[in-house]
Amino acid sequence: MEYRTLPHGGEKISVIGLGSGSLTGTEQEMIDVISTAIDNGINYFDMAPSEKAPFFAYAKAFAGRREQIITQIHFGAVYDNGKYGWTRDLDKIKRQFEWELRLLQTNYSDIGFIHCVDDAEDLNEVMNGGLWEYMKSLKSEGKIRHLGFSSHNPGIAREILETGLVDIFMFSINPAYDYQKGEYGIGEVSERAALYRDCERMGIGISVMKPFAGGQLLDAKTSLFKRALTHTQCFQYALDRPAVMTVLPGVRNMTDLQTALKYVTATPEEKDYSVIGEFTPQDAYGVCVYCNHCQPCPMGLNVGLINKYYDLALAGDEMAKGHYEKLPIHADACVQCGHCESRCPFHVKQENRMKEINTYFLK
Repeated sequence: MEYRTLPHGGEKISVIGLGSGSLTGTEQEMIDVISTAIDNGINYFDMAPSEKAPFFAYAKAFAGRREQIITQIHFGAVYDNGKYGWTRDLDKIKRQFEWELRLLQTNYSDIGFIHCVDDAEDLNEVMNGGLWEYMKSLKSEGKIRHLGFSSHNPGIAREILETGLVDIFMFSINPAYDYQKGEYGIGEVSERAALYRDCERMGIGISVMKPFAGGQLLDAKTSLFKRALTHTQCFQYALDRPAVMTVLPGVRNMTDLQTALKYVTATPEEKDYSVIGEFTPQDAYGVCVYCNHCQPCPMGLNVGLINKYYDLALAGDEMAKGHYEKLPIHADACVQCGHCESRCPFHVKQENRMKEINTYFLK
C-alpha cells in the first residue's frame, strides 16, 4: 500500500481508503471486510454509512488497533431510527458524536467533517448556527484532531477553506464531474482544477468520494462518456489530482474490497486513463492532466510530474520548485522530438511547454 502525508499533521494516509456508505451484510461479514482492509494496509475510514449497523462492526474490527486507524466522522449524519439521516440540529449532532466515540472506545476522531454542505444557505446555518463553533471547541479539547467538511460544490468549498481552519476535506472527483458531466459536475473545468492546485499550495488534503460517479463510469451503458472505465483507472485519475490524499470507494462486501485492492498491484498500463482524452471538452484541450500516456520519453523526462509542479508553482505553491528540482531530469533535457505530442490524447503542446517550464524554473 502507498501512503501520502497529510501536510498539517503528518499522518500517513493510505491512498485507498474505505467508504462505508454501501457496506452491508451480517455483522461478521462487515467485520471481516474492515479487518481485511486493515490487514492490507488501508488505514483511512469514512464513518458515514447508510445505516447504523456498520458502526458496531467498525467497533469490533478496530478493537486493539486504534493507533493504526484514521477515522473521518461526519457532523450532521445521524442514525436515530437506525437509518442514515441528515440534520443541522446541534443537540442531535452532539449525541451522535458522543455515541460514536463511546462505541468505538476512543476519546477522539482524527478528522471531524461538516457533513455534506453544498449551498450558501446551509453554509450560513453551519457557520452561524453553532455547529462550526462546536466543532472548533472539540478540536481545542483534542476530541477532533483535524477540521474539515464534505461537499460537491467548488464555490462552497472555497468559502470554507477561507476560514484557514481546514486541514482536509472530502470532494467528489472523477473525470465525468471534472468535465461537467453528471449530477455533481458542478463548476467550470478550470474552476475545479484551480481548487485542487490551490489546496496543494495551502497544504490542505482532499479525500475523494464518488470516484466512479456513483458507479456510472464502470458500465458503458450508464457511463457519462458512453464507455466504461475500470476501478483502477478511476483511482489513478483521482490520485493524480493535486492535493489528493486518498480515494474512498463505496465498498459493499469482500468482493468490492478485493476489487479495490487490485489497484495496489496494478501495472502502469492498467492505471492508464488516457482514454478519457477521447471525451475531453473543447475548453479542456491543451491542458495536461498528468496521465503520462506520453511515456516513455526517449530522454527520460517524467512529463506528467514536470507539468504538475509547474502548474502548482504558477498557483503559488512555494514547495513546487523544490519538488521540481529534485526530479532527476528537468525540462531542459527535452530535445523537441515530438514523441510526447504524438501520443497526447489531450492535444498538449509539450515541446513549447518544456521550453516555458525550463525558463520559469531558471528564474
